[in-house]
Amino acid sequence: MRFNKETFITGFALFSMFFGAGNLILPPNLGFKAGELWFLVTIGFVISAVVLPLLGIFAHARLQGTMLDFAKKVSPSFSLVYCFIVYAISIALPSPRTASVTHEMAIQPLFGTSSLLTSTIYFGFVLFFVLNRSKILNIIGKFLTPIIFIVILSIICIGIFSTHPPMNSSVFQTPVVDGLLEGYQTFDAIGAVVVGGVIIISLQLKGRKTFEENRILIRNSGIIAGVGLFIVYTGLIYCGALFNSDFENELSRSELLSGLSLKTLGSIGSIFLSVLVSLACFTTAVGIVTGTSDFIKGIFRESQEAYIVTAIIGCVLGVIMGQLDVHDIIVVAVPALMFIYPLTILLILLNVLPDKFTTSLVFRIVVFVTIVFSFPDFLASIGFRQQVQPYLELIPLGQYSLAWLLPALFSLIMMNIFIHFGKS
Repeated sequence: MRFNKETFITGFALFSMFFGAGNLILPPNLGFKAGELWFLVTIGFVISAVVLPLLGIFAHARLQGTMLDFAKKVSPSFSLVYCFIVYAISIALPSPRTASVTHEMAIQPLFGTSSLLTSTIYFGFVLFFVLNRSKILNIIGKFLTPIIFIVILSIICIGIFSTHPPMNSSVFQTPVVDGLLEGYQTFDAIGAVVVGGVIIISLQLKGRKTFEENRILIRNSGIIAGVGLFIVYTGLIYCGALFNSDFENELSRSELLSGLSLKTLGSIGSIFLSVLVSLACFTTAVGIVTGTSDFIKGIFRESQEAYIVTAIIGCVLGVIMGQLDVHDIIVVAVPALMFIYPLTILLILLNVLPDKFTTSLVFRIVVFVTIVFSFPDFLASIGFRQQVQPYLELIPLGQYSLAWLLPALFSLIMMNIFIHFGKS
């Protein structure tokens, strides 16, 4: 493996665009509930919140095109519709949510200003970064990510080396599964296909590298980002477990994170937490708006005007949607994500497998099965749980919103057996 300065800068930028406020809030709460079983929930969480995103980056390194290439073996029309859905969801919900989280956790407690003012200033800075996209990797990789990483490691290290009472027992009956499902809620698989495209285009703008050189750079950068995510997630889960007898059981995720920062960094902890949340949210928003603008630019034959207009619309939409509180945005986002996320996971897996196992026919069958078996979960998320519950109970893992998983994997295996047995 070749790790040079450019690899580390790109890897840090990837880490930062992955690591939003949700990724910061989820792990401590998971450890808090897991207690002495923190290691087992960490295994599940890492599978869905580190391994899957890393595979998404590996798929980008292999394809080195746009997100349209992820589903092109199904059909060009399907790929176009899939991409529009993903980018529409990303720019309309997760991106504005970063502004809402920043306001609620970082700005409003300190300054008491309105969410409109916060969102306007916030997306003004996002627009500046997006319009200067050739400098994004250097700015985020060199400056913003190190600050995020240092603050998080400070909380983790001080927390680990403090004295603690014995941990409480775990509330989880199946800790590995619970960790897996909590990581599933980070939606980092979608993040991988969106921000991975940003990295590809940013490297292409720099030029001077061959396909193979870029493949190695992207792959190694993904490994650096993955290692960073693993360290942070494991540390935050462990800290949550260590302090699980120091707080009341009814704390919200954000209240627990605030409490941890106060116990580890003291009275200045709220300031450090504000900086951490703001930067984590900001870099994610930059990645989403840039990725969406790149996609629309490509649709309109590399039109820079289309890029600028999309960036402006994305930021204006962020200001408008940013007036909703975090809970409302999550409620709106869940049904859309329940429908598109399983498909994204399968497309990532199909694109990292060798071509001989992923013919166009295999792509089409697996995607069809995934859509069919994920549809009951989508219906349940929009208020029809009572109607679809009997069907979910018949499907393995249906009660965990994973009804699509085993049928999709089974169809992948059976299709390959059929194709290769037929050839013989």
